[in-house]
Amino acid sequence: MESLANQWHEWPIRIYYEDTDAEGVVYFANYLKFMERGRTEWLRSRGIEQDALREDDGICFVVTETDLRFRRPARFNDQLVVCTRLTQLGRARFKLDQNIHRLQDREMLVTSCCVAASVSADKLMPVRMPAGLRAALPEGKE
Repeated sequence: MESLANQWHEWPIRIYYEDTDAEGVVYFANYLKFMERGRTEWLRSRGIEQDALREDDGICFVVTETDLRFRRPARFNDQLVVCTRLTQLGRARFKLDQNIHRLQDREMLVTSCCVAASVSADKLMPVRMPAGLRAALPEGKE
């Protein structure tokens, strides 16, 4: 049986006019927004609400690194799927693979790797994740 860490979490996105540029193509920076939503929903699927994490534990996550490759464009009214999976878990950071494909034909549009760190909400300095939080994030494999 494949571990949870290797399974992809999927989050659907529909493209609206506001997501596109003058050519009717999704503006490149919007893919970062879509991936942020994918990460948030991936955390939520594991019982982690970021507002509660900040309020209860004084911790928030910040993206420290990302690498994107744009393969094909998305256009108005496309239905996309943001896929997220954990590949590495450390004491204060984790690494995710994220991909976006078109739902209709499963064509890969964007591939990405993202690193996020846990930081204190007040000083924005790196802090270890509490044991309960780490337990909710099954260790991934490279």
